[in-house]
Amino acid sequence: MRTPIIAGNWKMYKTIGEAVELVKALLGGLDASLVKDREVLVCPPYTALYAVRPLLVGTAISLGAQDVHPEPQGAYTSAIAPGMLVDVGCSAVIIGHSERRQYFGETDASVNKKIGAALGVGLRPIVCVGELKAERDAGQAEAVVGGQLAGGLAGLSAEQMLKLVIAYEPVWAIGTGDTATPADAQAMHAFIRSRLQAQFGAEVAEAVRIQYGGSVKPDNVDELMAQPDIDGALVGGAALKADSFLRIVHFR
Repeated sequence: MRTPIIAGNWKMYKTIGEAVELVKALLGGLDASLVKDREVLVCPPYTALYAVRPLLVGTAISLGAQDVHPEPQGAYTSAIAPGMLVDVGCSAVIIGHSERRQYFGETDASVNKKIGAALGVGLRPIVCVGELKAERDAGQAEAVVGGQLAGGLAGLSAEQMLKLVIAYEPVWAIGTGDTATPADAQAMHAFIRSRLQAQFGAEVAEAVRIQYGGSVKPDNVDELMAQPDIDGALVGGAALKADSFLRIVHFR
């Protein structure tokens, strides 16, 4: 059985005070009986990580980051090293989000380096893949996602792969309100699992968790999570308010 993982990606939102307020509200509304069989993660901006860490220690919510630099240290102005994320209390990190690819030049090769760096310090990589609207309309969705998987996961061992989470985020659905239908999302998740099986074997493919991301909301999470190959959600806008994120965390 794969443990569902719900992660909130706060992107470039929330001051330190707002982040603390949100975390307190999440902890106050969390139903322990509903989350004992799932993993919950919040990924605030870098500036808020240290402030929310003590609030999350010993709770059902873990701390993650939104990106990482592949080098352990060096003259890389503004960058954050993997060990720094561990030092501040992170257990996971998002890698290769479409916004990083679109606005900051992230490539499959840089994703691959960051995965290795994160694994090297014990961080769990949440590796994002997904196609543009034009690519889906042209019938290239599987080719695009397959290429991102091949490049991003190149050289990883089966043992390393078991420590990863894959997040399928159709770019055309991120922040647009235009969610993939549960059937479309399931079809792509099944395709991703088939690619993992071809590269790493059936046992690994069955064990790896694949999240869906892209306008996940309280009113669609139950149907999405009912799909056999959808093992969680990477949540953007709906993670910025306690009531909506809690409803997603408490999916039925």
